[in-house]
Amino acid sequence: MTPRVLVVVPTYDEVDNLESILDRLHASVPEAHALVADDGSPDGTGQLADKLAARDDRVHVLHRGAKLGLGRAYVAGFRWAREHGFDVLVEMDADGSHAPEQLPDLLAALRTADLALGSRYVPGGAVRNWPAHRQLLSRAGNRYTRWALRLPLSDATGGYRAARAELIDRLPFDDVASQGYCFQVDWAWRAVRAGARVVEVPIVFTERTWGRSKMSGSIVREALVRVTVWGLQDRLAERLPGLVRPPVPARAGRREAGQHE
Repeated sequence: MTPRVLVVVPTYDEVDNLESILDRLHASVPEAHALVADDGSPDGTGQLADKLAARDDRVHVLHRGAKLGLGRAYVAGFRWAREHGFDVLVEMDADGSHAPEQLPDLLAALRTADLALGSRYVPGGAVRNWPAHRQLLSRAGNRYTRWALRLPLSDATGGYRAARAELIDRLPFDDVASQGYCFQVDWAWRAVRAGARVVEVPIVFTERTWGRSKMSGSIVREALVRVTVWGLQDRLAERLPGLVRPPVPARAGRREAGQHE
């Protein structure tokens, strides 16, 4: 039986991008469904999503009422997906930076993996239209994350990824509070520590054409602080077992489950 695919698309003020990205998604993977998780966009994104859903039964809308953050949007979307019986969950931005035309490559990787990460920093991956300082920040952040967490990934902060629903069920998303870069790092690290089969698939990331990036200094600072703390806790837990409590590990049997880079 063909797995049921749900693409979770968080939105906040994406009225200029939403219809185009959903059209491209369904041109690339016609059988995929999309869940627009809108955080009460004042520009009418939620209302547009309702109109699109009314004329296409592959489009669904989750109204969240307020801007609660990327991490919580994905957690809510993951939860909705499992309640509605989807087998594969995808994270995708609404602004066009994640090309729907590359989604078939991520889905194909799940034939032998539990989590497929769209990676800009493996051979074949690339970034387009980013200023030099953004590229430097992203590359440095990923190198630091790889070292601090001993995480065998080249691009742990990227937000274009696909996962088997069984993996989502195994991870304790109910205690995830981090956002932006940090949310992506958090759950990739949990997946690796849970023994999941994680692969990186090269993608071309293109900076948005319309609207403003949601990335902020506070999101970057959060990532730096949290990754540093997690890394220190992990190392101390090895040296002082029983005295230092490491970061929450992935656990089996949990059903709880749900700015870009």
